[in-house]
Amino acid sequence: MNAPLNEKTIAFLATDGVEQIELTRPWKDLQGAGANLHLVTLEKGEITAYHHLDEAHSFESDKVVNEVTANDYDALVLPGGVANPDALRMNEDAVSFVKHFFNSQKPVAAICHAPWLLIEAGVLKGKTLTSFPSLQTDIRNAGGTWVDKAVSDDDGLITSRSPDDLDAFCARIIEVLSPV
Repeated sequence: MNAPLNEKTIAFLATDGVEQIELTRPWKDLQGAGANLHLVTLEKGEITAYHHLDEAHSFESDKVVNEVTANDYDALVLPGGVANPDALRMNEDAVSFVKHFFNSQKPVAAICHAPWLLIEAGVLKGKTLTSFPSLQTDIRNAGGTWVDKAVSDDDGLITSRSPDDLDAFCARIIEVLSPV
């Protein structure tokens, strides 16, 4: 089996309300590429994922955000949903965790509504990205340039619009993290 990411450790930051497919699909693809993955949450225990507005499965956290830093990881994945990034952007530890990835110039992948957390972290000035279309004004107001395409990569900031873009999103994360 080809495992280009077997030396990589990747954090997935999420909380209750995460869009299940935006958590599970990148998890499956990155795990299949050999990466070591940690679900980082606001508190120890389980988080509840959703399929749009319907409750889906629960997932056990591996780490708590106030106990880890970007130094522990090679990259960060931010799944979307509406409630998930909205709750995360209200948590100082989650916002600091994201800022540390940008300050360390490590890849960050965000899909759907997850850029709300990037806006709160103040890291979008001069960046080009995509998201769920309803965030485009927020992104522009934060100093970013919004584009309407399946995947955008601005120097390691990998973004996609929705679950429909997961093929391109996951492939780009693996490509960016694979050794040259």
